[in-house]
Amino acid sequence: MFEYPRQAEVSRAIPKSKLYSFAKTDRAMRGRFVSQVREIVWKYKLAPETVNLKAAGGVQEIQVFGIALKTGDLSPAGVRSLVLAIDKAIPSPVFYEFAFGEQVKFAATWKRPSEADAGKVVVEAFFDLPWQPTGTLRTPMPVALDLAGLYDQMLRRHMWVGEQPMVSRPGETLAEQVLRFTEIRAAEADCRKLEARMGKEQQFKRKVEINSALRQRHADLMALLA
Repeated sequence: MFEYPRQAEVSRAIPKSKLYSFAKTDRAMRGRFVSQVREIVWKYKLAPETVNLKAAGGVQEIQVFGIALKTGDLSPAGVRSLVLAIDKAIPSPVFYEFAFGEQVKFAATWKRPSEADAGKVVVEAFFDLPWQPTGTLRTPMPVALDLAGLYDQMLRRHMWVGEQPMVSRPGETLAEQVLRFTEIRAAEADCRKLEARMGKEQQFKRKVEINSALRQRHADLMALLA
């Protein structure tokens, strides 16, 4: 995804046992780490002293983790569960680079300070990009005035709809775009369910009703994508 500056490089392996203890994972999740993850590496730390950007908006640092997988058939739900488990153990925002063979997948969550408790963070909305070749050209980090602005731009680049990046609307805040993204995902899921129901339905009247609901949800989806 991004070409990170050399001065921000850490390249330090993280023992999975440390993540278990901090995240308080259950036995099933620990089993997933053992069976699916070969290695976790803390690759970069984007902080005032490494990227010359001041902390702002509750963003003190941004971490980049590399996760080498043992298997290439990890489902999106599997990737999401690993990301959420690690996010529970790390208070700062984290961007993930999953690798298997010659393929890489980028993922992230929206992590924001809790409004109810200033000492806690809230993890919302999971984002992941399609698998792509490891040698795909990386882009320079976005230009920003502070770490909050950098996080905003980096996270927006992780919002994809299907095989295409999601386009921000003029003046759309990060919170607004995240909300629209989750609504798009919900509308897409509803459309798939309705299509499956219509394919199985035998009664003509019910097919008409389902088709009407499908057209409405599809219209909702197109409005969200506009």
